[in-house]
Amino acid sequence: MAKNQELNSANNQAQKPIKGGCHCGAVKFQANADPNLTVLICNCSVCTMTGFHHLIVPHQHFTLLSGKDVLSSYQFNTRQANHLFCSQCGIKSFYQPRSHPDCWSINTHCIDQFNPNDWKHQTFDGKNWSQAKNNLQS
Repeated sequence: MAKNQELNSANNQAQKPIKGGCHCGAVKFQANADPNLTVLICNCSVCTMTGFHHLIVPHQHFTLLSGKDVLSSYQFNTRQANHLFCSQCGIKSFYQPRSHPDCWSINTHCIDQFNPNDWKHQTFDGKNWSQAKNNLQS
């Protein structure tokens, strides 16, 4: 989904409140997401290994309710993405993606009562990140 389309859509449409967090409950968040957003299914090594499905929301639509003190960071390659995970249970419920520096990427598997049928899905070729990023409309 196009970055600007996501942001414009999030600013102009009714927002869907979502809540979620990590497995042990130490990390909890809430966010408002445009119900028309597309969940990105990435095939990069990290997303494939962790089963991370991305729901991209602007920073201003996301609130970390608890767990800031238990978040650990993992960065690799360009170090532009900040992969945050709970140091107690190891779950990455959200992180700062390099593709959307003004947004958080929420793991849909960590959203309370998430129904994948309520959302559109699109694959993202993270194995070829630069080319795939260039294909995102800006």
